[in-house]
Amino acid sequence: MAEKKADFVVSDRRKFTEEGDLRSDVRQESVETSPSPNTAVAEDAMPEAPSHAEQEQQGREYAATGKKLDDMLSQGGHGKAEDFEMTFDRLVQSLYVTAMVQLGIMHREGETPRPDIIGARQTIDTLAVLKDKTKGNLTKQEENLLQNVLFELRMAFLEMTNALTRPPAPAEGESQVR
Repeated sequence: MAEKKADFVVSDRRKFTEEGDLRSDVRQESVETSPSPNTAVAEDAMPEAPSHAEQEQQGREYAATGKKLDDMLSQGGHGKAEDFEMTFDRLVQSLYVTAMVQLGIMHREGETPRPDIIGARQTIDTLAVLKDKTKGNLTKQEENLLQNVLFELRMAFLEMTNALTRPPAPAEGESQVR
């Protein structure tokens, strides 16, 4: 029986080995040519998008793997595939919980909250971008959810940053006039 050839080739572009050493077959990039995270990458520097055939094959393989995972979960008594399906509401709720954890408002029982104000701001900004980019394409319920989540998170962010930037209250017995 003849062996079937792959329609595409997967190449390993990782720069480091599992041990953390630089791989010998990776070319060195100079510091000057590497874009910093804050610099926009020129469009011509972006890699070409996968071909239509590659995208279709990848999509089929992804769906097949997802189906296998769903079957394993349902056979193990962990619920139906629909319970794990990603929806717009679940995406917004996931980002909401992430921001609440980053603000230190939510945390695991027994753990000390560890606020990440910058991370929280980025997550809130991500929700704002999502709101702007989906304008006119949401149901009324999705739009309300997004507006309420943004309002609540922005208020919590303001409270947190105000608490962090407020000067300490004078101790009892100290004069307030200096």
